[in-house]
Amino acid sequence: MKKFILIIAFGLISTGAFAQAPLEEGGVQLNAGVGASGWGVPVYFGLDYGIAKDWTLGGQISFQTDNDPYHYGNSSYHYNSTAIGIGGNGNYHFNRILNMPSKFDFYAGAALTYYFWNYNDYNDYPHPDHDALGLGLQVGGRYFFTDKFGINLELGGGSATSGAKFGVTFKL
Repeated sequence: MKKFILIIAFGLISTGAFAQAPLEEGGVQLNAGVGASGWGVPVYFGLDYGIAKDWTLGGQISFQTDNDPYHYGNSSYHYNSTAIGIGGNGNYHFNRILNMPSKFDFYAGAALTYYFWNYNDYNDYPHPDHDALGLGLQVGGRYFFTDKFGINLELGGGSATSGAKFGVTFKL
């Protein structure tokens, strides 16, 4: 956590030039962070690739775990679940049509993710959100402190990791 805070502080006091957002055609950026969802705290790592003006395709790997109590009859149980998600996404970046400053990046798109579930409970019932395939929509934004470093926030729905994600972005 200390390293994360140092990275954010370094970005805030940095005096480098601002990045040209969104990602240019042929450009690559890495994203990493944590999230909030209906269950568990997802951790994610992703990559975006600029395929055309204002358009990106990306991939992401996520991991989350949850241990929820539930009651049935006179007994108490726990869902002890883990999900690993591997997926892809496509986004349209609105900077050009909204005439936004280059230090910002505002986007929206869709994602398709396959989830590998591992669950344990007394009766071996799966977690209620145990769908293997997630199709979701997202809207998000980035703020770049320098040419290569920024923070990101994304809101999404329609998948097992629905909720919000917050992290860092590094342009390669």
